[in-house]
Amino acid sequence: MKALLTQRSLAWPATVLLCLSLLTACSGEPGEQNKERPPVPVTITTVKAENIKHFGHFAARLRGAREVDVRAQVSGILMERRFIEGDAVEQGQALFQIDPEPYQILVDSARADLVDATAANKQAQSEWQRIQELYDQDATSRREYEQAESNSKAAAARVTQAQSSLADAERNLRYTQVKAPVAGMSGIESLSEGNLVDEGTILTRITQVDPIDAHFSLPEADATTRRWRMHQAPEIDAYQKAWLIMPDGREYEQSGKINFVANRVNEESASVVMRAEFINPDNLLMPGQLVRVRVLLEHYDEAFLIDPASVSQGPDGPFVYIINDAKADQRQVELGPEIDGQQVITNGLHEGEQLVINGHVALSDGATVDPTNADEQE
Repeated sequence: MKALLTQRSLAWPATVLLCLSLLTACSGEPGEQNKERPPVPVTITTVKAENIKHFGHFAARLRGAREVDVRAQVSGILMERRFIEGDAVEQGQALFQIDPEPYQILVDSARADLVDATAANKQAQSEWQRIQELYDQDATSRREYEQAESNSKAAAARVTQAQSSLADAERNLRYTQVKAPVAGMSGIESLSEGNLVDEGTILTRITQVDPIDAHFSLPEADATTRRWRMHQAPEIDAYQKAWLIMPDGREYEQSGKINFVANRVNEESASVVMRAEFINPDNLLMPGQLVRVRVLLEHYDEAFLIDPASVSQGPDGPFVYIINDAKADQRQVELGPEIDGQQVITNGLHEGEQLVINGHVALSDGATVDPTNADEQE
C-alpha cells in the first residue's frame, strides 16, 4: 500500500509540470504565432512589347499559270514534230505538221469556184443593169425585169458563198500546221509521226511555268481570322503576300501574291480555297510539286511573347505573376496564339514589367519573393 502511494505521489508533480508546459506554449507571443513565410525564390524576366505577326503554314500544289492541251484541229497523217520535247516554246511556234496535200487541193478547188462565181456575178449584174434601163423606157416586161433582178442577187450570193468556202479551206490548210497557243514548257508528244490523227486529238501539252501558281486551302477558322484581321487593317500589304517553302525545307527567294480567294467555304472540307502566283524565271518550281506556303493570318501591335509555362489557369481565366516591390502580383491576361513555342499576350502586361517565369507554382497573390536572377535583369 505504501508503495502504491509512493508511485502516485511521484506521478502527480510530473503531471503538473506537463500541464504548465502546455499552457506556456499556448500563451506564447502573437508575433511568434504569425511569423511570415520566407521569400519564395523565383526566376523573372523583363517583358518587352513588340509587333508580332502570326503566320500559318499550309500544304500547296504547284500548277502552271496556264496549262493547255495542244489538239489537232483537222484530221490527217501526222508528218512531222518540230520541237524538242520538254523545251520551252513560244506562242505561235510550229509544233507539228499534218499532211497538207488534201487541204491544199480543197483550197485550189474553192479558189476556182470563187473565180467562176465572180465571173457569173459580173455577167448577171451587167444584165440586170441593162434590163433596168430597158424597163425604165418601157422596152421590156415586168417579168423580165424581176427575173434579171433575181439572177443578179443569186449571182452575188454565190460569190459570197464561194468566198466563205475558200476562207474555210484556207483555214483548214493553216490548221495542218499545229502551233503553240501559249508560251511555256512543252510536254511529251502523244503520237509519233506517221499516225493518223482525228480532229480534237491531243498531241502534247504546254504548261506556262513563269509565273506559276500555288493552290492551297485554309481551314475555316484560319480563313475567318485572316479575313477579319484584313478588314481591321487593310493597309497591311503582307496579307496579300505568300511565301513558299520548297520540298527540301528551303524558302523560295521570291514572295508571291495571293490572286484568288474563294467567296465561300467548302462544306465538305470546311476550308477556303486560295491561290498565290509566284514568278519563276529560272524554272526552279515545277508544276505538280507538293510544297508549303506561309500566309499571314493576323498581326498584333504592342503585344508580348512569353514562355507558355509562365501562364497559370484560375477560376477567372489565365493569369501570370508580376513582381511589384518584391511581392507577387497576380495579373489576369488575354492570350493570343502560340508562335514558335512562345505564348502571345495581347492584354494584361506592360512594357518593362518583371514577369515570374519559374517558381510561380508556389506563389500566391501578395507573396514575398526572392528573384534569384534579379542582377541579370538590371
